[in-house]
Amino acid sequence: MQLNTQQRKAVTTTDRPLLVLAGAGSGKTGVITQKIRWLIQQENLSPKHVFAVTFTNKAAAEMRERLSTMLSREETRQLSITTFHRLGLTILQRDGAGIGLRRGFTIRDQSDCTNALRDIISEHQLGLDERPLLSVISDWKNRFVTPDDAMAAAQNGREQSAAIAYGHYQSLLRACNSVDFDDLVCLPVELLTTDTELRDTWQSRVRHLLVDEYQDTNEAQYALIQLLVGKFGMLTAVGDDDQSIYSWRGANPENLNLLQKDYPSLEVIKLEQNYRSSQRILRCANAVIAENPHLFDKKLWSDLGLGDPIRVSACQNALDEADWVSADILSYKFRKKLQFRDIAILYRSNFQSRLFETALREKQIPYKISGGQSFFDRAEIKDIMAYLKLMVNPDDDMAFLRVVNTPRREIGVSTLEKLGQHARRRHCSLLHACHDLGLGETLNERARQKLQYFANWITAMADNAERGNAVAVIRQLLEDMDYEGWLNAQSASKPAAIAAWENVQELVDWIRRQYDNDETDSLVFSDAVSHMTLMDRLSRDDTDNGDQVQMMTLHAAKGLEFPYVYLVGAEENILPHRNSIEAETIEEERRLAYVGMTRAKQTLTFTWAATRQKFGETSQCEPTRFLEQLPPEDVNIIGDTSSESAVAINQAAGKETLDSLKALLAGK
Repeated sequence: MQLNTQQRKAVTTTDRPLLVLAGAGSGKTGVITQKIRWLIQQENLSPKHVFAVTFTNKAAAEMRERLSTMLSREETRQLSITTFHRLGLTILQRDGAGIGLRRGFTIRDQSDCTNALRDIISEHQLGLDERPLLSVISDWKNRFVTPDDAMAAAQNGREQSAAIAYGHYQSLLRACNSVDFDDLVCLPVELLTTDTELRDTWQSRVRHLLVDEYQDTNEAQYALIQLLVGKFGMLTAVGDDDQSIYSWRGANPENLNLLQKDYPSLEVIKLEQNYRSSQRILRCANAVIAENPHLFDKKLWSDLGLGDPIRVSACQNALDEADWVSADILSYKFRKKLQFRDIAILYRSNFQSRLFETALREKQIPYKISGGQSFFDRAEIKDIMAYLKLMVNPDDDMAFLRVVNTPRREIGVSTLEKLGQHARRRHCSLLHACHDLGLGETLNERARQKLQYFANWITAMADNAERGNAVAVIRQLLEDMDYEGWLNAQSASKPAAIAAWENVQELVDWIRRQYDNDETDSLVFSDAVSHMTLMDRLSRDDTDNGDQVQMMTLHAAKGLEFPYVYLVGAEENILPHRNSIEAETIEEERRLAYVGMTRAKQTLTFTWAATRQKFGETSQCEPTRFLEQLPPEDVNIIGDTSSESAVAINQAAGKETLDSLKALLAGK
């Protein structure tokens, strides 16, 4: 790696605490790995005394892989390149006895912790929801708030109940000789704070500590860093306050500022040359982020050329937005002979992915969702698809088992076990076995009637769907079993239930569009279900080939880069999010937009919709305020939000794709 002047200075400064302000795409990972090599080869520091800490296993693995080409195998092996939580675990495994942990302690995952809190809440009749309570406890731990502190600060009965649950939760962890995820950082801080001899031992081990993504550290992580490096602060912190987007999990960009206070000899080096994006993209990103107050001033620049104008596409509604993006992707694919993997669709919230998944599937564009759940992997979609598959194929036992008691029909496990035994004896499917006259010899009359009622209902629905209006039958199916009520009863919160029901409605609308778009009027129900199943299967089978459009949230996109980026839903109340507008905390939303913009290497496209459907009602939308800050000379506006214009945009994109395909075939 060729180092520029500022990078070289960051690598070779080793005699004082150092803060490296590394802008997006400025080569920070290369600087960290080159500095580790410099410490070992030029400063003669033993690899076992060099510690590098980051936030993800992936980032740690990438650092280690790079260093394996720079250092000997033995030197690489001795290095400690790890995450905060893995480092904390190492400390607890070595020295946890000092705070009462016994050998072989276990780490409880989020599901374990949620279940434990649910039991505590039920047992003590505290009237709380375990999921938000777990987040509250996590925040308390990372701010070193004990159960007694929480109780003393409680201002109402609900806060007192939360503090009581926190105390029981901590007692349970200790009784089980276990820790949760937050304990992996908080307990080492407690241990090193109270045991001065142990603290000295660890500070003699950690002769130089390098910390990546420093702006994402929370209070507990900052405390652990201070305890490990001691008063001399042999520390290299690499971060960017403009990319601090995790306040919701405790990240505090003010920790960058605290370094100057805690280490007066701190030197600050700025990495402002960007090796990723065009000049236009950086000019626009700088213009957006300049509206934020800054701890440190910096301005990214690039020598990669002016680049394409930033495109802003105005769409009539959310469906048009998804259709336009998918058509535009095909156009780029064939005009510029791209790989699908070069393209990313970025969005503020996971719910936005649904329409884009539908549009991409309809155009047979492979895609992969990162940092979120695929539409067809959602529990409610799996449920309804299982019903449809069983209606089409009564021999599908897997589908039967998924839906026979969803929603609850008082058909117990023992009943299903006996039904399975009977089906095996008769060599038939579970659904067919429900109709078998001999089933009464295996089951009591009540259980047999419940199974037979279910089987008759499914069979009748299947017959009606095949012969009549399939969409109407599906809606009747949902109404008969009160699936919306089931979601309300089972979901963690009312918003979660509403979102799940909207997903179901989107699936039904997708089926309706299949029938509406069938020009031959010959589409039958079984074919429609097979089409959806095949599309889902193709998407899964394409997972390993790598050539897929990348779909992810803006949070999940941090640290990644793509030649072509679509930043969709660029609207008020989405980006910035409505909650941030109401709380007047726009700064992090602006940083989130900045992160999304700086993922793009060559072409950046914003899209927004004039209207969106929400909870069954159409709402008017406004383009995000962040678009107002883009330099006009760097922006190309595509279309407007009138119906005619939106249709014309999609038709033009489709024609361009068709023309490209014809030219490609002619070339062959």
